[in-house]
Amino acid sequence: METPLRKILTALLVLVALPAWARPVTTYTLDNGLEVVVIEDHRAPVVVHMVWYRIGAADEPRGHSGIAHFLEHLMFQGTKTLAPGELSKIVAAQGGSDNAFTTHDYTAYFQRVASDRLDLVMKLEADRMHNLNLTQEDVDTERQVILDERNQRTDSDPGALFQEQMTAAQYLNHPYGTPVIGWRSEMEALSRQDALDFYQANYAPNNAILIVAGDVEPSEVKALAEAHYGPIPPSDRITPRDRAQEPPQLAARRLQMSDPRVAQPYVVRSYLAPEANAGDMKEAAALTVLAELLGGNPSTSVMARAMMFDKPLATYVSAQYDAISLDKTSFGLVVVPAEGVTLETAETAMDETLAKFLKEGVDQAEFDRIQAQLRAKQIYDEDNTQGAAHRYGMALTSGLTVQDVQDWPKVLAEVTPADVMAAAGRVLDLRHSVTGWLEPEEAAQ
Repeated sequence: METPLRKILTALLVLVALPAWARPVTTYTLDNGLEVVVIEDHRAPVVVHMVWYRIGAADEPRGHSGIAHFLEHLMFQGTKTLAPGELSKIVAAQGGSDNAFTTHDYTAYFQRVASDRLDLVMKLEADRMHNLNLTQEDVDTERQVILDERNQRTDSDPGALFQEQMTAAQYLNHPYGTPVIGWRSEMEALSRQDALDFYQANYAPNNAILIVAGDVEPSEVKALAEAHYGPIPPSDRITPRDRAQEPPQLAARRLQMSDPRVAQPYVVRSYLAPEANAGDMKEAAALTVLAELLGGNPSTSVMARAMMFDKPLATYVSAQYDAISLDKTSFGLVVVPAEGVTLETAETAMDETLAKFLKEGVDQAEFDRIQAQLRAKQIYDEDNTQGAAHRYGMALTSGLTVQDVQDWPKVLAEVTPADVMAAAGRVLDLRHSVTGWLEPEEAAQ
């Protein structure tokens, strides 16, 4: 029998571990179209201020790949009132931090500061939303910076080059096939006018979402947002995100790449897969569970047991699926063969493992364990201020709603083994896949 003391302790633990989706969330829209989301978390006097733009690499004009990421860099080069780099210096002087990131579906800028500095960072971010000042020298400098970044992160890494080629093979028509950083030849040609055109068309309140998470009151945030962002006029150049879509894939695609810098060969396979959609996340939830079952755990997952323990054919296996995407996403598998095992043998073993899983179905005990782990992971991942802001920002810029974010744990918990097997049968179809081998050059020869 549970004692009164134990009931009190249990209640306190629940409050301490209250997940981000259960925290008070307030939303409203300013007259100029800026959407505002306030996530209250009064445990510490800290606030995260984020501005998310519904513009990413997949929305770039054709032939100008990399412009979204390029502009992200240029946004730190100063405004009509601030010198280059001054925004970050001001934030750092307040004991805060700031940064930005670009993906295919969004570009976001954020500051993490003490909650009594919210007025300051909101003023700074609103300033660069409509007052960016670009000199030719700034553009030339930052163009070289992004080219150097491509050198360091992509061109010098055979794994990154291989992934770039895999993605391009998966998406023949959709712009997800173009790398976020851009193709080198197009990056080299990006101009000051390209950046200004992209900025003036897309960086506006009616194309943005302001997310403020932390020790704040919604009324306070609204007043500050109206004061700093409210006067910024909306853009009349925002266009619907009607991207070129991927035609039906009718045959499996294969890719083999060799590079003398490869130390460990491996097999990768990706399948086109549905993304989470507003009010319709059941299949995305089933695929999330499927990824965990097949390769989420390095020792207990289906692929790990079959290929690392029952037969020592691999040293590493994994499965990945990301439900948050504006358009069709992918479901991926990776197998790193053991010493002396060929890529052909590893791929055959992977196919046999998948075939057996599709035939025999889900082990109920393993399914229950995965569901418990996912529930715990939701709490641990979301139980911080910045994680909460990030979760809402990704969802809202990818076509989901606040309600979808809040419903996700419930949708995930309601997934059944039958749902998982039905989703697996639809997605794990070789006709919709790309399989790649990455190996040392001498092995390929």
